[in-house]
Amino acid sequence: MVVDVRTGRVIAHEDAFLKWYPASLTKLMTAYVTFTALKSGKLTLDTPVVMSKKATEQPASKMYFKPGSRLTMDSALKILLVKSANDMAVAVAETVGGSADQFVAMMNAQAKALGMTSTHFINPHGLPGKGQYTTARDLALLALRLKQDFPEYQGYFSLEGIDTGNKQYTNFNTLIGRFDGADGMKTGFICASGFNQVGSATRDGRTVISVVLGSDSLAGRADDTANLLQQGLTSSPSQGVPLASLAPYGDTAAVNDVSAEICNPKAAKVRSENRDDAGRMVLHSPYIHEMTRPPVYSFAGVLFGGEDIAPAKDKVASTKGRKEIANVPIPQPRPTF
Repeated sequence: MVVDVRTGRVIAHEDAFLKWYPASLTKLMTAYVTFTALKSGKLTLDTPVVMSKKATEQPASKMYFKPGSRLTMDSALKILLVKSANDMAVAVAETVGGSADQFVAMMNAQAKALGMTSTHFINPHGLPGKGQYTTARDLALLALRLKQDFPEYQGYFSLEGIDTGNKQYTNFNTLIGRFDGADGMKTGFICASGFNQVGSATRDGRTVISVVLGSDSLAGRADDTANLLQQGLTSSPSQGVPLASLAPYGDTAAVNDVSAEICNPKAAKVRSENRDDAGRMVLHSPYIHEMTRPPVYSFAGVLFGGEDIAPAKDKVASTKGRKEIANVPIPQPRPTF
């Protein structure tokens, strides 16, 4: 699906109401609920996020921080949206909601309020399970509302990478810096849903968002996303029907599961062969180009590494010294992908 942000019109769509495992696209709702708390004043970007034992026990992708490690909400959001860390998703959920379960209830209440009629969450990170599902239509609506309701936080989606002080991570969204105007939003992968991506791009003051679900590879989702965004940016702004008016169609009951197609030896071999001699993904969309400059890495480090580092009162007092570097970009050469 591809949608014009200003008009809310659907430029193109296919299987828009088919239920799908959202994978890490779930973190878009995690971000929405967190942005709501920030905007209300309940939290600030300097609010400490503490890694609980439950958070550190989450399956990968994760940061492997020790229980008791602390970082600012600013850094936590960067890690959540760039590295897509599942342990960070739970830590953010506990900080915002008081508990992960309460946060999930907030996610579902928010989905209902936004009109995401075919979406339900069971966790804040997107690992699969019964009762976790969404649709391309609902994800497009969520992306649209993220753009409309929180323009002040859109920079988190367009980061080229983060630097934790120990390691650098590039954004899984390979269109950032490679597709003209790309400025977000999130990628995801699990066997059950394949390679997914919600994309966003702005040119000449016009913004469009795209949703791709079930691609067969990293390169495939990047190609599909780039082609959809290009189609949206070069179409008439008045084309299509309003997203809110798009009537349900097709199979709207079962949750699609593509595990057998995505996670098998043959598919893995095809993906491994879809690389050039330098080990880089072979992208086929004519709208994706190489970066012409080194990427910018934004600091997203831990303030304190665990409960054994210092007494709590010392930790809180020490945050002032690190606040100033929380948004300092660190230019570095981009690795091949």
